[in-house]
Amino acid sequence: MQKLLSEILPILDIEHDLILSKAGDVTIAFQVQLPEIFTLSEAQYDAFHQTWVKAIKVLQPRTVLQKQDWFVIKPFRAESAASKSFLSTASDAFFKGRPYLDHQCFLMLTRMPDERRLSSSLLSNLIRPSIAPSQTLEQQSLDDFLDSAGQFKRILEDSGFARLDQLDNQALFSQAKKAGLIEKYGFLLTDDQQRILRDVSFQNGIQIGDRNCSLYTLADASDLPSQCSASATYERYSTERTKFSIGFASLLGELLHCNHIYNQYIFTTDTEKTLKRLESKRLRLQSLSLYARENNLALEATNEFLNEAIREQRLPVKAHFNVLAWTEEHSGVKELKSRVSSALAQLDTSAKIESVGAPQIFWAGIPGNAGDFPMNDTFDTFAEQAACFLNLEAPYRSSEGDFGIRLGDRLTGKPVLVDISDEPFERGIIQNRNKFILGPSGSGKSFFTNHMVRSYYESGAHIVLVDVGHSYKGLCDMVSGYYFTYDTDNPIRFNPFYIEEGYALDIEKKESIKTLLVALWKKDDETFTRSEYVALSNALTLFYELAGQRGTFPCFDSFYEFLLTDFTAVLKEDQVKERDFDMGNFLYVLKPYYRGGEFDYLLNARQNIDLLAERFIVFELDHIKEHPVLFPIVTIIIMEVFISKMRKLTGIRKVILVEEAWKAIAREGMAEYIQYIFKTVRKFFGEAIVVTQEVEDIISSPIVKQAIINNSDCKILLDQSKYQNKFDQIQELLGLTDKEKSLVLSVNKANDPLRKYKEVFISLGGVLSKVYRTEVSPEEYLTYTTEQREKMKVAEYAGRLGSIQQAVGLLAEEMRQAKR
Repeated sequence: MQKLLSEILPILDIEHDLILSKAGDVTIAFQVQLPEIFTLSEAQYDAFHQTWVKAIKVLQPRTVLQKQDWFVIKPFRAESAASKSFLSTASDAFFKGRPYLDHQCFLMLTRMPDERRLSSSLLSNLIRPSIAPSQTLEQQSLDDFLDSAGQFKRILEDSGFARLDQLDNQALFSQAKKAGLIEKYGFLLTDDQQRILRDVSFQNGIQIGDRNCSLYTLADASDLPSQCSASATYERYSTERTKFSIGFASLLGELLHCNHIYNQYIFTTDTEKTLKRLESKRLRLQSLSLYARENNLALEATNEFLNEAIREQRLPVKAHFNVLAWTEEHSGVKELKSRVSSALAQLDTSAKIESVGAPQIFWAGIPGNAGDFPMNDTFDTFAEQAACFLNLEAPYRSSEGDFGIRLGDRLTGKPVLVDISDEPFERGIIQNRNKFILGPSGSGKSFFTNHMVRSYYESGAHIVLVDVGHSYKGLCDMVSGYYFTYDTDNPIRFNPFYIEEGYALDIEKKESIKTLLVALWKKDDETFTRSEYVALSNALTLFYELAGQRGTFPCFDSFYEFLLTDFTAVLKEDQVKERDFDMGNFLYVLKPYYRGGEFDYLLNARQNIDLLAERFIVFELDHIKEHPVLFPIVTIIIMEVFISKMRKLTGIRKVILVEEAWKAIAREGMAEYIQYIFKTVRKFFGEAIVVTQEVEDIISSPIVKQAIINNSDCKILLDQSKYQNKFDQIQELLGLTDKEKSLVLSVNKANDPLRKYKEVFISLGGVLSKVYRTEVSPEEYLTYTTEQREKMKVAEYAGRLGSIQQAVGLLAEEMRQAKR
């Protein structure tokens, strides 16, 4: 006979943000935010576990803790935005429809009145109505329950591992276009914004509309694992030297990739009554132990339980755990059972599929109805052991703001927005935004760095890159940036004398030009006198005054001509002696940079000179990194460009990224610039990033160790598997914890063979550490690639089609067609 759900629903009403059942049970409900998976160490799992135990102990007797973790497979949908770039749009299209496991965690605390009769499989409010007990109407009883629930919440939140938000009437009640918590469970609604009424049938297990459900229970102590703990070793990410920890119950949570609800029940009881009941049971077993070996074993187990309860002051509880899994395809039922059974087997427990008792267990899972759980499907244990079976983890979450890098979670590759600059800086996790990136050749370092730099650029940042391997040519062309490089046909050109429109000669500009002139004039071992310093200052001041009056274009040629005529006359008029400023020597040494000289192209550029306004600049130094004249000059100009941006562009993010060129810069006495930038850039809303691939570099260079590593709160490491035997040295140098070491060495350990990506480890101040996927669309891949053959093909298509964007789009489509 069919019944309307509203007629038999055990919930009487929802008032004052509380659920009241027809049996008189009062329930307070929370939505819980748990730590992200793969982010806790073994010690942190133990601490979180102890927090749960402490919280359970403050609950009143006859309270039910019901934790309900929903895991639902959903397709990825990117947020729509009209102003997205070509590469961002391509990324959205690439990930569109990618299945991932969405997670929601609800926790209900239900207080049962003392006179309420406990339910069993034969006695459930599914088949009988009930009248509210008198204790439900007592205000003092309600206040005591709410007080214990408040203590429970504070204990969990004070640990720093979880956040509990109490659900109000609107979240519990169903609205016109939004399902409430109770309706969501009753009809297995996976989309809160979509209300669908489904028939519920218990004739063959559980059938909810078109959803074929299977219920797997952990309800018998004999079927449970012989040992349990707060954490377990995840072999897929472990190595010979490191042990990778996950939550003990994670195999039934985030690691079980199917639609399912993991229900966890812990029933607090009157300890004295429980021990008295077990003592009576012990006496019965003792009298029957001579007749059967099973009775003797049960006697020993009961004795051990009672001894531990008294000796260790344990809290006896009753517990039950179950997995409600479902699929909409009849053909998928077999695979579903295989997945769940495998997960339970890995927990060293037997999979029990409920059939006869499934309706009562499902019915008791209705939020607010945990008091009607069939107690014959529970087992006696202690709070410590019961808490081991709680799911402690959630999937990766996106950062709260709009700024960040699109990376993927480790399990499915679902895109998440990762802010490794502003959010951690505002939360006090890091003290500066500087970054140190370490990754050997082939580890995906260039891909990640390109991806990060593009994200910064699209957020409005000014980027200055110093490279020695043409790693950023594709990205620079894509965003129409300035690409400075050296070749014989088109040598590198600058104009350090140019002042951007709207700005005047200031102290810093004057100092940077003087530094350049001194570098051109003097050797490292030559002294630079005070009189020479004053002469150069006066020369620059007068030069810009006359240039403004005469309309002269400022460059090295015009400055050199000014020295020959105007300033030489000034020196004669002021009777400046040769020993104070040797003009002849100065002009002779600088003549190669003047018109007709060997390096006359270097400092006289008339194009691409407004570098302050340009947002993406790449200095490619591969061909001049060993040049004794050009390299020191170019590095000075690069530093001047960034320092100018740093001080003049207020309220705008500035980024300087130095690839392997930092080694050459340090050799040429430019260490002071690196140290200065790393120590001061944070004051100007900027960040300095250094990228290297050799471990020996960071170990042997005091510049890196003192100036870079110590002032980089964000450390990014790629695959270090080839260094795992000497990783202790790297760990000590970078100040990584043992948890971070296990994370680093797990990178690329168990990648999905069906997808092409590399993983990256990111540590923020040693407080937050995670591993992400760097998975990109074909369009992004072709833009970032450093493979010469692929770069040449992109250049060929770009020359034929007229733009790199069209070239990348066509090549990406060809790649997709080839895979079909």
